[in-house]
Amino acid sequence: MVKVTKMLKDHGFKVTPQRLAIYNALKETKAHPGAEAIYNKLLPMYPTMSLATVYKSLEVFKSIGLVQELNLGEGSFRYDANTTQHPHIHCLKCGRVDDVNDDMIYDLLDNVKARTGYTLVKQQLYFYGYCPHCQQTH
Repeated sequence: MVKVTKMLKDHGFKVTPQRLAIYNALKETKAHPGAEAIYNKLLPMYPTMSLATVYKSLEVFKSIGLVQELNLGEGSFRYDANTTQHPHIHCLKCGRVDDVNDDMIYDLLDNVKARTGYTLVKQQLYFYGYCPHCQQTH
């Protein structure tokens, strides 16, 4: 949390217990939650915190590079504290989102650069399907 506190201060943002709790909740999960899920998780510990506080904090974190925002086509965003460039896979039945970490993705990026001549600075790649659990109940 020292890094988060320093980054917030360096960019002129207030460091509040709620803001730190929001970041910590995101950092401690691999579930890629939305703002409402984070809010519902923290509400028992911070009963006076508003949903707007969560949204504003997530915008701050995104603007200073502490989180990445995921648009999986659900009508709302999800967030990931892992800011390295990596693809995600989304279950169309239960909504689960997982990271895809595989070296073949780097081959894909190299091919895109070679075929287009572009210098890549960012990518967002999403896969969609059914998770192992939903395949069993499908």
